[in-house]
Amino acid sequence: MTHKLLSRRDLLAQTGLGFGTMALSWLLEQQGLLAATSGESPVSFDLRPKKSHFAPKAKAVIQLMQNGGPSQMDLFDQKPELNRRSGQKHQEKLETLQEGSAENALMGSPFKFTRHGNCGMELSELLPHTASIVDEICLIRSMHTEHNNHSEGLIMFQTGKIFPGRPTTGAWVSYALGTENQNLPAFVVLRDPEGYNTNGALVWDNGWLPAIYRGTEFSSTGTPVLDLKPAVAAPQGSQEDRLNLLARLNERHRLRYPEDTSLDARIKNYELAARMQMAASGALDLSKESDATRKLYGLDNPAAAPYSTRCLMARRLIEAGVRFVQVFPGVRPTFQPWDHHNNLKEGITQICQTVDVGSAALIKDLKSRGLLDDVIVMWSGEFGRLPISQKGTGRDHNRHAFSLWMAGGGFKKGYIHGSTDEIGYRAADDPVSVPELHATVLNQLGLDHQRLSFRHHGREESLTDYPVTHAQVVKKLLA
Repeated sequence: MTHKLLSRRDLLAQTGLGFGTMALSWLLEQQGLLAATSGESPVSFDLRPKKSHFAPKAKAVIQLMQNGGPSQMDLFDQKPELNRRSGQKHQEKLETLQEGSAENALMGSPFKFTRHGNCGMELSELLPHTASIVDEICLIRSMHTEHNNHSEGLIMFQTGKIFPGRPTTGAWVSYALGTENQNLPAFVVLRDPEGYNTNGALVWDNGWLPAIYRGTEFSSTGTPVLDLKPAVAAPQGSQEDRLNLLARLNERHRLRYPEDTSLDARIKNYELAARMQMAASGALDLSKESDATRKLYGLDNPAAAPYSTRCLMARRLIEAGVRFVQVFPGVRPTFQPWDHHNNLKEGITQICQTVDVGSAALIKDLKSRGLLDDVIVMWSGEFGRLPISQKGTGRDHNRHAFSLWMAGGGFKKGYIHGSTDEIGYRAADDPVSVPELHATVLNQLGLDHQRLSFRHHGREESLTDYPVTHAQVVKKLLA
């Protein structure tokens, strides 16, 4: 079979309408008038503000990610029966990850619990600052997840699946809603400048969403936006010429490789970086904060100041229109600061002194400024700990039960949801899965988790992977 080659004239004659259609599509896209494709995937991959599916209760999220697995029975979930039977061998063999728990001996908490606030919520003595905000938080004691290793547990908590390569929650929210400030990223990450916690940048990855929705790292020491200003000042007038030349070269590259979203994201990030030269410095200038605010966050406390600074920066970023902010604890003495396989009493006391004041101050600060109702604050690790002893002084990982708290954004105040069994091993009453938590957070942002999707390899993918996970909004958590 032979094929007749088209002349240039024939090619233009046969495809002219197609060129016109492409031009029309481009113009419509620029005006935001192009219809969405099936599955609610928008055609325009940018950070312009987008409409939610329905009226939202909140407009932004601050995620306080406590890497390592905070121990629920030593912080949020008092277990008198566990304390009474401490040292006894438990009849049921519990699921363990690492060696050292072979005796299956129950270990009670060494910490006292006290009721606080008008709601009477019981918290450990380790959390005196969190105790002062219990009437603002929604404590979920019946969380459970699907893996008891840190890497998979963190990826599960961020993406809804245990496998790497999927978009994180912040990326989904950025994709769905864009940002209210075109001079700042939609999704900002505030980690310890000294290093990364478990999984590094995977915890704020865009997966197969366009790369523009990936989290942008800001530093909490020195200049917040890395490499924002040139080391050597350019001659007057030459900077604009350089940017114009770069823009033309980038556009040529983009047209040559239209399917390369990382290239498109890089171009847009360069443009955003230029705008951030004006906006970021003001938004992140903590010198503008009052002495009272600095004292509230404990910035004069060397142990608490690094994490508290990131919490304060998160408030300023949300105030400036950023959509999603992740805050991480420090990487000393370990990059998994809540991971206490031994010496739990000493280790958990130390990390609580590091993060308790900043976490509570953030809630008080948001409330005093009238922002808490519009912002969801989430405090959580990737899983919990076992009620049995490991190496005599620690606890191994537990995927079957953990506690976390939410505040603001239409979540109930002074409310305790669900419970675990008598020793804190399994979620018993009103269990909440990670996909259900995701569905509930999206709901408060005005997003239907069944409609928010992106076509990938011929399948409409979503954060909650509904209907596979059967995830539903947990309405009991909502005011």
